Amino acid sequence: MSEGARHGFTLSRLAIVSARLVAHDWAWARENAEAIDRNWRRRVSEKPAMFDGTVLLSPGCTIRDGACAVTFFETRFSRFLASRDLGSPDASVFNAFSAIVPHTADGAILLGEMAAHTANAGQVYFPCGTPDRDDVRAGGLVDLAGSAARELLEETGLALPDGAETAPWVLLRGEGQLAFLRPVRFAASADALLTRVEAHRRQEQEPELGRLVVVRGAADIDPARMPGFVRAYLEDALAQR
Repeated sequence: MSEGARHGFTLSRLAIVSARLVAHDWAWARENAEAIDRNWRRRVSEKPAMFDGTVLLSPGCTIRDGACAVTFFETRFSRFLASRDLGSPDASVFNAFSAIVPHTADGAILLGEMAAHTANAGQVYFPCGTPDRDDVRAGGLVDLAGSAARELLEETGLALPDGAETAPWVLLRGEGQLAFLRPVRFAASADALLTRVEAHRRQEQEPELGRLVVVRGAADIDPARMPGFVRAYLEDALAQR
């Protein structure tokens, strides 16, 4: 495992990531129920399509010899959203998620700009989503690899190339987040993948992505719209070339 730090995020390279579901009493959510309800009413008035379903958050992870073990617990989306909107006031709970980072045959990295109807409208990051019950397997295992692949397919229409299931991970830790990123190289060029993704978007009634964003160099990094974990990853990836 190698580590570094950028934009307040610690970057760890991992060979193995394992995840499981545990019971957890989120005291902050219990004690701030009224504030959570107020925040949810405000958010729904702005984005009526939002749904208060069950999502998975994390009480933390451990890393040893390039292997990471992370735990998750179930909570409501409204609780997660309030925690995020209030600046992640509970330092013991993390927004943990996984994402495929598409690298193209001609050296570009692809990201998506979230559509206007989504909770993160206008932000630019890798296709991903907060894990939920669909990602829980037998024995309480949480399938982070499957979650990342599913989100990529749903948002872009791109299936993973052969061999992607053995690709290493990069973990970005900071700002109340545990971002498990899996860089995967596609055999097609950026332009070819853009064409495929646009065809997929046109077939969707309400696509999550407004458009795809191509990063070829440092000048393409947008500090105003790319979250810190995205900028930290991109700067590190570009520096590795």
